[in-house]
Amino acid sequence: MDNLNKYIHGYSDYETNRLNNQAETLADLLHHDSVWDEGSIILEAGCGIGAQTKIVAPKNKNSSFVSIDISSESINQARTNADSNRFENVVFKQIDILDLPFADEYFDHIFLSFVLEHIPNPIQALVKLKRVLKKKGTITIIEGDLGSTIFHPDSEEAKKAIQCQSKLQEQNGGDANIGRKLHPLLYLAGFKEIKISPRQVYVDDSNPKWVEAFTKNTFIAMIKGVLKEAVSKNLINIEEFEKGIKDLNRTAEGGGTFSFTFFKGIGTK
Repeated sequence: MDNLNKYIHGYSDYETNRLNNQAETLADLLHHDSVWDEGSIILEAGCGIGAQTKIVAPKNKNSSFVSIDISSESINQARTNADSNRFENVVFKQIDILDLPFADEYFDHIFLSFVLEHIPNPIQALVKLKRVLKKKGTITIIEGDLGSTIFHPDSEEAKKAIQCQSKLQEQNGGDANIGRKLHPLLYLAGFKEIKISPRQVYVDDSNPKWVEAFTKNTFIAMIKGVLKEAVSKNLINIEEFEKGIKDLNRTAEGGGTFSFTFFKGIGTK
C-alpha cells in the first residue's frame, strides 16, 4: 500500500495468505468487468503483494501494467507472485502514489484496489494520480466499507471486535468506511462520468463455499489479525475480543448469515 506510515494489517505470512484468499474468492464479484482496451498502459497503484495483479493482469493480456507500491517488501512478494504465474505484461516498481515519477498524461487507465482506505488524504492521492492519466482516460477504484457489515445471530462483542479494526485504521490515518464515499471523493478530485457499483457479498447455509472462503478466511481472518494491537491499545479486553470472534464464527454455522458490501467506482478525466 502507498503513503503508509504503517499498514494496519502488517506484512506477515498470515496477511499474505489472507490477501491472496480474498482476491481469489472475490475475483468474479469484483473483476468480471475489470477489462480495458487492448494496448492500454495501465497503472496499478498500491499493488501490495500482487494479489489483485494476478487477477486483472491475465484478463488484460494485451495491455501493459506498471504496478507500484511504497513497500519494498510487498513489491518483492509481488514480483515472486508474478514470476510464479508467468505474467509477462507487468512491471513492478517501488513508488509512492504522492511522488509519481511519470510524465503527465502517461497512462490510459489507473486501477487501485483497497488502497484509499489506508491513505490519510485520499483526494490528494487521486489528484496526483489524475495528473499522469491521459485526457479521457479512466480510473477504477475498489474499496470495502466496514460499516456495511451485518450478520445473524447478532452480537455486541462481535460488533466491538469489528469496531477495533475501524478505530485502529482511523488512528493510522485511514478510513475503514471509505467505500460509501467513492463518488464524492472522485468528484472532488475532478473526475467526470462517475459511476459507482455496490458489490454485495451475502452468505448463508446455501453457499458453504462462501461461508468458508469469505466469512471465515477473508473477513473473520481480517478481524482476528488486529487482536494484539487492539488489546495493547486498550480498545478492548482479550476476553471480549475472543468472544467477538467466537460469535462471528457462529454466523458461519448452521442458521447464520453474513453480509458485506464492496464499492467499485469508475471516473473519467
